[in-house]
Amino acid sequence: MRAYEIMTPRVITVGTDATIVEAIETLLRHHISGLPVVDEAQRLVGIISESDFLRRAETGTQHKHGRWLSLLIGTDRVAAEFAHDNGRKVGDIMTPNPRTVSEDAPLDQVVQIMESGNVKRVPVMRGDRMVGIITRSDFLDAVASMARRIPETNADDAQLRNEVINALRRAPWRPCRLHVAVRDGVATLHGVVRNETARKAAIVTTENVPGISRVLDHLRIPDPYPPGEEDYGGGDFVSLQQQPSTTDDEPL
Repeated sequence: MRAYEIMTPRVITVGTDATIVEAIETLLRHHISGLPVVDEAQRLVGIISESDFLRRAETGTQHKHGRWLSLLIGTDRVAAEFAHDNGRKVGDIMTPNPRTVSEDAPLDQVVQIMESGNVKRVPVMRGDRMVGIITRSDFLDAVASMARRIPETNADDAQLRNEVINALRRAPWRPCRLHVAVRDGVATLHGVVRNETARKAAIVTTENVPGISRVLDHLRIPDPYPPGEEDYGGGDFVSLQQQPSTTDDEPL
């Protein structure tokens, strides 16, 4: 998916010359936690968010540095913190030069920016013009929308079983030998997995096969192996005890 597919196109903005009271009233009125800041030409120049109001002189939470600490961290930083904590205009307290993405940027790029910069909103650009914004709540909406879509399938149980097996074989975490059976769209998993994480991954992989309505978990985790024998990364599968099987229940 691309940025334009989940962005909010109608962006509420605030000007650099707006007062902090006006910015706060806008945030509260629209029930949002951040605003892009634009200049007189409506060009994006910054972001203001709830976190910008944590350190403020009005609440007595402004940065406080003694003389020696002020000398240690530098007068430029002290001056910048004072302007931020006491500024009366949005331009005084905003975060300048925010990270942005183009409207056709893949969503993993948006996620990388959010995670690496610990940001909650990313403006979406078309050239030098802002055409939308993506917030973390937009990802909630996207996930919910996609999760509601149940792919249609006319596959019978044998076809579904093959699709489950193929999905497990493609898994990058290398599942151990598993027995798979499917009846009336319900998949049953037997076999040995190395730990609880592998169990969960096997179940999730099976659940995501279109046409599978439910997964019955009969996987087991063996006792700890001797040192050096617990890693199957090289592709050697652990031997299984004979598992209950249906007529078509053969191991992966």
